[in-house]
Amino acid sequence: MKAAPLTDDLRTLYQEVILDHGKSPRNFRVVEHHTCKAQGNNPMCGDKVTVSARVSPTGVLEDVAFEGKGCAISIASASMMSEALSGQPATAAHKLFEAVHDLCTGKIDTDQAKAIVAPDLGDSIDKLASLSGVRQFPVRVKCATLPWHALLSCLDGKSQTTTEK
Repeated sequence: MKAAPLTDDLRTLYQEVILDHGKSPRNFRVVEHHTCKAQGNNPMCGDKVTVSARVSPTGVLEDVAFEGKGCAISIASASMMSEALSGQPATAAHKLFEAVHDLCTGKIDTDQAKAIVAPDLGDSIDKLASLSGVRQFPVRVKCATLPWHALLSCLDGKSQTTTEK
């Protein structure tokens, strides 16, 4: 089932959330004593992001942060991702990425995304749903998902990723 088109009110709200995170990104730094770090590159628009994380021996993302330069969508996505995943099991990153990617491409709506992730990540989906506005501009999906690709590469022990895979 495809996601419904965005209403004007929802589009405005989503734009405000992205602008807020784009102008004042959260967790814009390198994680102290990180256990993994990966660079992401989107050659189509020039976005570059480096994600670092500290994963506990029990598999919890104790801290997630990023640095980089890019468009407001890329920076906002990295900011929201770092907030959503800090303190969560590392395994949640894959499920949350899948949900965000499908929201961004219009494959699912917010309620369907909540069904994909663990119940305690439902609030995160509500916030991350603002990224779904990029579905109207398919080339921008890569901007929104670049930080997520970088985090997954980091967790998989890879030091680099690109949106051109």
